[in-house]
Amino acid sequence: MIDVLLSIPLLSYVFFPTKGASVSTSVNLIFIYMTWSSLVFSHHPLEIHLSGLLVLRVIFWLIPSLVFLLFDIGVPSLAEGLKHGGRSSLPPRNVRKLAKLLGLAVLNIFLCMAVEAIVTMAYTLVFKRHIFKMTSTLPLPWTITKHCTFILMTREVLQYYLHRRVLHGKSGLARKHVAYAHATSGAPYSLQVYTDHPIAIFFHRFLPVFLPSVIIRTHMLTYFFVIILTTIEETLAMSGYTFIPGVIMSGITARTAIHYAGRGSSNYGAVGVMDWAHGTSKSRDVLRDAKKEADKRNVHERSTKKAGVGSAAVKDGVKSLKKRVKLSK
Repeated sequence: MIDVLLSIPLLSYVFFPTKGASVSTSVNLIFIYMTWSSLVFSHHPLEIHLSGLLVLRVIFWLIPSLVFLLFDIGVPSLAEGLKHGGRSSLPPRNVRKLAKLLGLAVLNIFLCMAVEAIVTMAYTLVFKRHIFKMTSTLPLPWTITKHCTFILMTREVLQYYLHRRVLHGKSGLARKHVAYAHATSGAPYSLQVYTDHPIAIFFHRFLPVFLPSVIIRTHMLTYFFVIILTTIEETLAMSGYTFIPGVIMSGITARTAIHYAGRGSSNYGAVGVMDWAHGTSKSRDVLRDAKKEADKRNVHERSTKKAGVGSAAVKDGVKSLKKRVKLSK
């Protein structure tokens, strides 16, 4: 299994490129072609499919999410100033609660992979071929661009309507989604990408990407590339940080923070085109309200603690005074 994960051409090209000024792009393409060809001829398509998904989720979601989480709970005073919504957007520091959230996220990842495996096996059984193109030939740049554009545009439409009508409608699933994903106000953190109800994850994260990819039966490498793009986008969008680079990505992050701060009352699409068309966008006022509420709670907690300390000091003083009076008698 390990050799399959490390042999994914996209990962080899991105993370372990051949260095040297004399090495041309064509040599790198030949390397990718040879690696991919050997992978296709030596492993079962479903094994490549699922192994690739797993390694991409680990590299582009799990590891960054844990790094962001350690930063948020390790230096909350610094992280507070870098988050949309301030203190209201910090994750809980309860280790047991965080462990449960991590367990739920990992469980949802494997459930999505299981669904994808079942659908893939059923497709293969009926049509006698893998659900995605598994030829040794690399997809052309124009084909990759065309397929990625179709998948991402379809994803925007599907995600908007599924998110708004199904996950924020009046069904029992909508109540589950609110209970899992919107339990607290404020911007989210990256671990929450998969800490939703499993069925909600299916409609929100899995179906909008998988369905259009299957409709056009794109190449497996193109599908992996789309998974990389969407996973990076979701991880950064759910981070809640204000310093995310790029006009588009920083806008997506702010819109996601507003969606969570407003308990899902706006900003249902990934990019925002569908929200703009349907008038369901909201401004940063929601974030400011969430931040004010968090500050009020913090002040109240501090004043309560101080009042408790003061009350205890008064009680101790009264007790000591009574003892002195008794001794003097």
